[in-house]
Amino acid sequence: MITNIIWLVLLTFVPTLELRWSIPIGIYSGVIETPFFTFTGFGMDPFFVLLVCIIANMILGPIAYFFATRIVFIFTRIPIIKKLYDWWCSKLLKKKDFVEKYGVLAIIFFVGMPIPGSGSWGGAFSASILNIKFKDYLIGNTIGVIIAGIIIFLLTMGIFSFF
Repeated sequence: MITNIIWLVLLTFVPTLELRWSIPIGIYSGVIETPFFTFTGFGMDPFFVLLVCIIANMILGPIAYFFATRIVFIFTRIPIIKKLYDWWCSKLLKKKDFVEKYGVLAIIFFVGMPIPGSGSWGGAFSASILNIKFKDYLIGNTIGVIIAGIIIFLLTMGIFSFF
């Protein structure tokens, strides 16, 4: 059981995957096949998985925020990553007025969208590039993580299959 919890936390800490993978893997009990990997689900209690993954993702947010600039500094020494980073920054800086206008709500929306690239990692890098205050990021990240966790949980449990 403790090994599965550690794996859930580690999966939640993986950039772009975060809750989008850890919740389904924690809940499903069968084999999950993807184009790249095959996983065996843990078959754990769904609400326990939701709680563990949300808490892990909430903890990830402040860590990612504080290390965002340091990580960028290291990886942008690689030319292709530098080029992608510059492209991303140019796109992001076009949204600066939107973020300044809506503040915490913009962060909530970005972190809460359960799509790859959003989430705590993406929110932390965006917040550091746009010089968003830590307090605003922390509030937006916390609420966004809860929203994303609930959406992924409901999708995993098949709640949206009725629609």
